[in-house]
Amino acid sequence: MNSLNLVPTLIVSPHSDPNPKLVSFFKDKPYTLICSSRHLSNKLRVSALKRDPPESQQQTRSVADDEGTEKLSLPQNAANSDSGWLPAFPHVLVASMSNFIFGYHIGVMNGPIVSIARELGFEGNSFIEGLVVSIFIAGAFIGSISSGSLVDRFGCRLTFQIDSIPLILGAIISAQAHTLNEVIGGRFLVGLGIGVNTVLVPIYISEVAPTKYRGALGSLCQIGTCLGIITSLFLGIPSETDPHWWRTMLYIASIPGILVALGIQFAVDSPRWLCKAGRINDAKSVVRELWGASEVDTAIEEFQSVTKNDGSDLDSRWSDILEEPHSRVTFIGGTLFVLQQFAGINGVLYFSSLTFQEVGVESSALASLFVGLTNFAGALCALYLIDREGRQKLLIGSYVGMAISMFLVASAVILPLDEQFSNNLSILGTIMYIFCFAIGAGPVTGIIIPELSSSRTRGKIMGFSFSTHWVCNFVVGLFFLELVEKFGVAPVYASFGAVSLLAAAFAYYFIVETKGRSLEEIERSLNLKA
Repeated sequence: MNSLNLVPTLIVSPHSDPNPKLVSFFKDKPYTLICSSRHLSNKLRVSALKRDPPESQQQTRSVADDEGTEKLSLPQNAANSDSGWLPAFPHVLVASMSNFIFGYHIGVMNGPIVSIARELGFEGNSFIEGLVVSIFIAGAFIGSISSGSLVDRFGCRLTFQIDSIPLILGAIISAQAHTLNEVIGGRFLVGLGIGVNTVLVPIYISEVAPTKYRGALGSLCQIGTCLGIITSLFLGIPSETDPHWWRTMLYIASIPGILVALGIQFAVDSPRWLCKAGRINDAKSVVRELWGASEVDTAIEEFQSVTKNDGSDLDSRWSDILEEPHSRVTFIGGTLFVLQQFAGINGVLYFSSLTFQEVGVESSALASLFVGLTNFAGALCALYLIDREGRQKLLIGSYVGMAISMFLVASAVILPLDEQFSNNLSILGTIMYIFCFAIGAGPVTGIIIPELSSSRTRGKIMGFSFSTHWVCNFVVGLFFLELVEKFGVAPVYASFGAVSLLAAAFAYYFIVETKGRSLEEIERSLNLKA
């Protein structure tokens, strides 16, 4: 082989690190990169020269300066680190399908509720219509409270399988309902399953995802929810002309539940839970499959260390979340969801259809679909940014953007502006608000709470936090229209903006950055502060 082929040259700017991809360029033998200190046109020339390294370095690539004062050993698979998310992705994808079910059931009643009311005999009764929609929240509250104990005792994988039962049965019962009680019972069962899933999915993803990609993979929860909403809104379009289409939509809702029940059979359980349950060999096998063989010993040692210091997840009690340092995380989790809901996301989503009608978009389904696409676009941005910028930055930026958006809409309503300009400003503010929510306040809240929670109390803290979410969700939905009728849109939206600013301040002072840190490292640091 021509020796020139063994000496590729890389030009880098001064003070920059050599490109690790060059390190992995050679497959046969290790090489040492020597960085010359001589500047050529303000650039450094880095040459790869063949060396015979010591035997102890046969499995690494070494980067050294020309004085030999510093060496940095890089793993042989450094070039492949960008695909480190891939082994965990299929397992996370199956779990995220549960969020698709959540999103689907959020939107499934938007259009068909009128047809359901007409066919089942409660048309014109706004209380009963509201009950059919909101009984879902009551079930979700109970599901959230019970989820912590289920996860602690049975692990995530078995809990997914148990939870698929009410999701499938609830959808089928609702679809074939011929009485009001049947549709209410079906919706309650679905809510029960959704309540468990909203807690279960973030816990599962946080415990199986590699540390480097935990935020991005966790964002799939929000993406799954958005896709579920969009799908239900799209499938709901025929309900405007077909009075019986709602049954088809509810039958379709059972399909994702069946897919989750089947798919989870091939998914792994949380290695952290397996370790706490004493199934060390199973935990090692999962770590080897998802994170690589080189991580097995370190990961198991960390799991066992945390279990030894904090006790087993299987023995956790509700009273544990009232003790330090768990009480601090419980406070943060509950407060984040209170602020998220009282920042007005559900009110804005409800009112968005009316806002679009003001500018000529008469179809509520089309308006809701546009809102769903905006939500989805924001979730994709969160997927890209969350492990780059960090959780705290996204939360602060998200809430500040939401506040500006709400003040923009309030200004459009109260200022003496041209009607068309005012309507366009309201649309802009609404779209900005939904996008900002989807980029931070939506996904990050569900991701960061299990990250901050200890292994022992993760299930209980998540259960408490999400039950708080459902209570606030119900309260906002119950009083939003009444407040708008009494005070007007501008004051209500301005109050949403004020709460958003409060949430940004809370994130600044109380949220600990978790980007790039293992769950065990985060737990140890919080224990030291207790």
